Amino acid sequence: MLYTSGSTGRPKGVEIGHRALVNLLTSFAARLGSGPEDVWLGLTSLSFDISALELLLPLTTGGRLVLAPDGLAVDGPGLRALVGREGVTHVQATPSGWRVLLGAGPLPSGLTGLVGGEALPLPLARQLRAGTDRLFNVYGPTETTVWSTCAELPDGPDAVRIGRPIANTRALVLDRRRRPLPIGVPGELHLGGDGLAEGYLGRPELTAERFVDDPFGAPGDRLYRTGDLVAWSPDGELEFLGRIDDQVKIRGHRIELGEVEAALLTHPAVAEAAAAVHREEVVAPDNAEDGGDGEPFVAGYLVPAAGQTAPEPAELRSFLQRLLPGAAVPQRFLLLDRLPLTPNGKLDRRALPVPPVPVEAPAVAAPGPEAADEVLAAVLGIWSEVLRLPGLGPEDDLFDLGGHSLTIIQITARIRDLLGVELDFDVFFATPTPAGIAAAVRELR
Repeated sequence: MLYTSGSTGRPKGVEIGHRALVNLLTSFAARLGSGPEDVWLGLTSLSFDISALELLLPLTTGGRLVLAPDGLAVDGPGLRALVGREGVTHVQATPSGWRVLLGAGPLPSGLTGLVGGEALPLPLARQLRAGTDRLFNVYGPTETTVWSTCAELPDGPDAVRIGRPIANTRALVLDRRRRPLPIGVPGELHLGGDGLAEGYLGRPELTAERFVDDPFGAPGDRLYRTGDLVAWSPDGELEFLGRIDDQVKIRGHRIELGEVEAALLTHPAVAEAAAAVHREEVVAPDNAEDGGDGEPFVAGYLVPAAGQTAPEPAELRSFLQRLLPGAAVPQRFLLLDRLPLTPNGKLDRRALPVPPVPVEAPAVAAPGPEAADEVLAAVLGIWSEVLRLPGLGPEDDLFDLGGHSLTIIQITARIRDLLGVELDFDVFFATPTPAGIAAAVRELR
């Protein structure tokens, strides 16, 4: 019995058959070429399902297991010393766990690394691959017994995928009507084969919802709906695109938080990144605690790379606008010393704090009738005040920045008070930039 909360936060017991566990072990023994000469590090908490591989694979292949003492998982220098002293050859950890080890200096030579439990960012993959003999990116939910797919990364990888199914495992990318999707088209990953769990303990409704009939298999075959968004690559590997329930809508735009995090990680000064959706705080006059019901916005979180100065929000926003749809660019950023993690070393998205409202731009005095630059400066100041986004540029798009009908009403009211011009609502749809609005103001004046 393995307990998992998944993305719901409510623990549920997953009933794993002996056959499923044997399939995991024999598949990875063959994939890794495991034997008596291997030395595995027992690093993972027993409450985390991936510990089954590092504990039982050396047992079944005659290898040696080195158990890390309590607390060593967060002690980089101590962990590195243990790996070197005991001649460890195989280490399995989450990306966060690998960062702890890397923080203590270069990796000991001769390591085979397995990375799983959460998405592996490309910069970290390159760093790990440069310090290991072999590096595997592994993926799998508890409901399909620890790992279900595996990809061995080459030297200097240019992409990170979750690879192909392990032995006796089937992977299908299906749409909402459970129809197969072609190469490159995202869909929900469904897994079948010998790794499937029996179901959830005492929860038949949930079992029926997540473990469904396999429309392409033999009678009685089942598939597990992972809730993960993936796509097939042209060379037959699976590309992980994030959680389906991490897709959110911001004013009609579908946002994938994993895509935002991946884009943040491409900035050279960012070591770790996360994204979340919050709502603007709205406080009713008669209820000082009635907050969080305002407009939704995307927040970005970053841990700066060692020796690097954290980029300013305006710089980050400009950088991300080249990589993301405008609606996906975070409106607020928060610098953290470290990302909050669950006890299993995964990102704890629920623990990400709401970033404070940025300091508003100073008020701009009303310009003279012919002062074109001052008109633009006034419009920029008004936009920064209304959108709560300092450092805006003349060509920033209002709707990409999170603007909407109420925003336009606020902006037009301030322009009327400060510049003496009444703008039509439609002007903002025709020219939704500060430069365009400034030009409309000058024309009307």
